[in-house]
Parts: sequence; structure tokens; C-alpha cells
Amino acid sequence: MTFTQIRIARQIGVLLTLSLTLLCACGKSEPAAETAKAAPDEKSAAAEKDDAGAQDLSLTPEEVAKLGIATTAAAAVRYVPARQGFGVVQSHDAIAQAVADVATARAEERQSQAALARIARLAGTAGAASTEAHESASRQAAVDAAALRLAEAKASVILGLKPPWAGHDEDPALADLATGRGKLLRVTFPLGALNGSAPAGLRVSRLDAPTTSERWTARPVWDAPADLNLPGRSFFALLRRTEVGEGERLLVWAAGEGSEPGEAGILVPASALVLSEGKFWCYVERRTGSFTRVPLDIGRPMMDGYFTKDAIRPGDAIVTSAAGLLLARQTNPASEAE
Repeated sequence: MTFTQIRIARQIGVLLTLSLTLLCACGKSEPAAETAKAAPDEKSAAAEKDDAGAQDLSLTPEEVAKLGIATTAAAAVRYVPARQGFGVVQSHDAIAQAVADVATARAEERQSQAALARIARLAGTAGAASTEAHESASRQAAVDAAALRLAEAKASVILGLKPPWAGHDEDPALADLATGRGKLLRVTFPLGALNGSAPAGLRVSRLDAPTTSERWTARPVWDAPADLNLPGRSFFALLRRTEVGEGERLLVWAAGEGSEPGEAGILVPASALVLSEGKFWCYVERRTGSFTRVPLDIGRPMMDGYFTKDAIRPGDAIVTSAAGLLLARQTNPASEAE
């Protein structure tokens, strides 16, 4: 064998060795890659399992009683997007003036009508009034009747044409508005935001109020003169909140119109919400003493709370009292019910 043949044989041997090494490496890399790929998935699944388990909190009946936990059965509702408007609390001095003007005009009109009736009864008797007196009484009765109509027209601009006390000026609600104990809220919804009849009630909050803060209820609601500065529909509503300042501007929501079918889901009361890690949650008791913390999207508010479709099932018991204590107990297991 020549030197050239020996060198070629050695090169072939080296190539065969390298090929076998590469084949072995490829055969082992695939299972290793599968193992490496499966490890993160198993770790993720385990983490998700731990997170899901961390949402549950078990308490004894004694602990539930000490924490003062109360629940409300999840109510099925149909969600129609709420319409948002803007409200202004009216000054009670203008209302008081309008009420006083109507009362004064009505008293004068009654007096002049009574005087005219007396003159008419005495006609043809020894005590009959002169023709001039009869004409003067008739003229005064007409003037006082016109003054009453004018006072009522002015009041209708301030209080609306069809207030709930129409024809009953002694209504306590009207007296509360005139004295400032109650607030008259004038609300305007932008053009196209609200159609149909006046809503049964409104939800009200301050402009800078947090999302989960209490929303006040304003009712009854009746038509108001149109707002010249904002095209749309305007209403009056009674707001029985003494802490609201006259002239204060408020955010107002009206429930969707009853003619719309809406979307089926669950109503979560506002008192059930808790805030943790930048998210909103509520607690549900699906088994006695076992409380599950479920996430909640508050993007769809309703008159009495928030709408959800998937997080809660009909019949679930929603914690509406002491939900914050449950959160503290869950996030800090060392804290015990005292």
C-alpha cells in the first residue's frame, strides 16, 4: 500500500468517526429538547394550580361570625349599557322664591274670588253692592287669576311642567326642596344618548369620585326644559343628599331602555368589590365556609352594582359585607379574626 493510499484510508476513518458522533448527538438531543420544553409547561401548570388554590379561603363558622361576613344570592340580570349624562344641583333660593310666589298668587286669587262670590250672592238684596263695586271685584279676580297663572308658569321653568307633586303644593318633597333639605338635580343627556320615556331612577356620583365609591340614587325623575347649551334630553330628579353642594356638577348614569333585549349575566353589588394588586375582585361562597376570590371587570356598571358574565354563576353567594376582611385574611394568613 502506497503512502497516498494510507492517507486516504485514514481520512475515511476520521470522516466515519465524525458521522457516528453526530448521529449519536442528534439521537440524544431530541428527547432532551422535549424534556426541556416540557419542564416550563409543567412549571407553568403548577404555578397556575398554586394561583388558583390561593384564591380559596376556608373559615370555620365561628370565624365567619367574628368577621361579620354576609352574603347575597347572585341575581340574574340583563345588561344594557348605561347612558351617561351630567347634572347640576339647583340652588334652593330660586325654588323657595317660586314656591312663595305661587302660594302668594293663589291666596290672592282665592280672596278675590271669594269677594266676587259675596257680591254676587248679595245682588238684589238690601245689602247689594253697587255696580262699580261689582265691576271692580270682577276686575280684581281676573287680575289675580292671571297673576296665579304667571307664577305657576315661572315655577314650571324652575321645577318642570309635570313634577311628582303636581296639584299638591303641600307635598313634603316640595317643602324639602324649598328649604334645602332635599336637592333638585337637573340632568342633561347628550343628543342620542337617551331615548324613550324618562328613566325610573338615576345613579349619581361626584366628578372625582373613585370608581368603586358609593353612587347615590336620584328619584323620581321627570322632564325638564331643554338645556340651551347642550343638545339632548334634560330631566329633573330628587337627590336626598345634604352633603352635596348647590351648584355642584355631578356625573349621572341612567339604566338602559327597557325595549332593548340586553345581555344575560349576573349583578354584583358594589359593596362586594375589593381592590388587590391593581385588580378588582369579589368573594363567592360556593360551599359552606369556603370563599373563592374571583376577578371582576367593572367596565359595565349598572344601577346597583356591576355586570359580569363568566366569573359568577346564578345562585352563588356573593360576599357583600366584610369582603375587605376576607382579603386581609387571605393575603396575610397570620391575621386572625378577633
